[in-house]
Amino acid sequence: MSDKYTTPLGERYASKEMQYIFSPDMKFRTWRKLWIALAEAEMELGLNITQEQIDELKANAEDINYDVAKAREKEVRHDVMSHVYAYGQQCPSAKGIIHLGATSCYVGDNTDIIIMTEGLKLVRKKLVNVIAELSKFADKYKSLPTLGFTHFQPAQPTTVGKRASLWLMELKLDLDDIEYMIDQMMLLGNKGTTGTQASFLELFHGDHEKVKELEKKITKKMGFDKYFPVSGQTYSRKMDTRVLNVLSGIAASAHKFSNDIRLLQHLKEIEEPFEKSQIGSSAMAYKRNPMRSERIASLANYVMTVALNPAITSSTQWFERTLDDSANKRISVPEAFLAVDGILDLYLNVVDGLVVYDKVITKRLMSELPFMATENIMMDAVEAGGDRQELHEQIRTLSMEAGANVKQKGLENNLLELIANDPAFNLTLEELQKTMDPSKYVGRAPEQVEDFLKEEINPILEKYKDELGITAEINV
Repeated sequence: MSDKYTTPLGERYASKEMQYIFSPDMKFRTWRKLWIALAEAEMELGLNITQEQIDELKANAEDINYDVAKAREKEVRHDVMSHVYAYGQQCPSAKGIIHLGATSCYVGDNTDIIIMTEGLKLVRKKLVNVIAELSKFADKYKSLPTLGFTHFQPAQPTTVGKRASLWLMELKLDLDDIEYMIDQMMLLGNKGTTGTQASFLELFHGDHEKVKELEKKITKKMGFDKYFPVSGQTYSRKMDTRVLNVLSGIAASAHKFSNDIRLLQHLKEIEEPFEKSQIGSSAMAYKRNPMRSERIASLANYVMTVALNPAITSSTQWFERTLDDSANKRISVPEAFLAVDGILDLYLNVVDGLVVYDKVITKRLMSELPFMATENIMMDAVEAGGDRQELHEQIRTLSMEAGANVKQKGLENNLLELIANDPAFNLTLEELQKTMDPSKYVGRAPEQVEDFLKEEINPILEKYKDELGITAEINV
């Protein structure tokens, strides 16, 4: 339909897989799983619930009668109780024990944790695949010298692969964070209206141990090993803050990568993939705009700012709960996940198709290399009998002259010729040109890449080898 607003995150950016995780169907199916886990655990601990009732709940778990739930919600204005009613219509013998002792947050909050955990796992999978592709690129170009930049001013040479290892290092830190966060995820459990479990204590006639065991059983049945030891009616909204901070970190790393690619594309050294029929500009047919990298940056900006929402929400909750979290939470959390999902698909797509123009890279490096080689030239001149202090001053003067020729006159860098013509250095042009091998100036860059991939990245790829091999589909 074209007469209603639809979020671009769904239409243009996020994958179907991530969209399903945050879909109403995923939510309501999880509600029913939680009601089954509650009833089953209560039965196991001695409440008057039969196996037949459990079987009836399980038989109808997947066949959600949405029409009944929607009609009921128009009457009662309560989504949870509408779905309790709809489920009860399908399960007449179990109708009276659905949601027994629970409050709405039992299904709402536990489902939110489950959904965020599934979202984090999908983000981790895509992040690992980006790491895998980027590691191939780093390894392939680990020894290709390129001009390094500090302050976007020419600096000592590095290699293309070493620069890629910097992007990789940030993603490795993000993976560390997401692994930690997945391990930290815990259910709300069954806490009741103010977190005291009073309703469950009543159900079990004051048996504290059974109430505690009930929470353990539900947690295990839902595939978790931890639950909040204490809470109000809801789990601490600080959990949402922690989750979105991890997503924000991934967005920041991707943004840094996209910035570098956009600058490199301006320099005509490395380009993101550009399809045969792709149009770069409506007016300038020759243009090859880095639109995917720009989209990464745009989505990353959104994620980094939307991550502020849970922080504000968690800081302004009153006592055991208020409902001013709900509207914000149901927008900010899913959209952060959908945006990061889109970012990682774009990242994977860009890395998989990066185009390296090695001749342009070498040309630019060689135009600046004489300046970087001055220390080596000076040492060679000292070895040939020169005075180090005098040569330092002379080479500084000649460097300024060569720089002026380049900047003010538009000439080529003639520093080597100027040094060869200066008798103080006692070096021929041929001898000076021998020092112009770029590989002499990259330090341990190739070895650093090799060590980094071997010691840090390859163990990650081995750990997640069963999740590698995905490709990213870009909608537009």
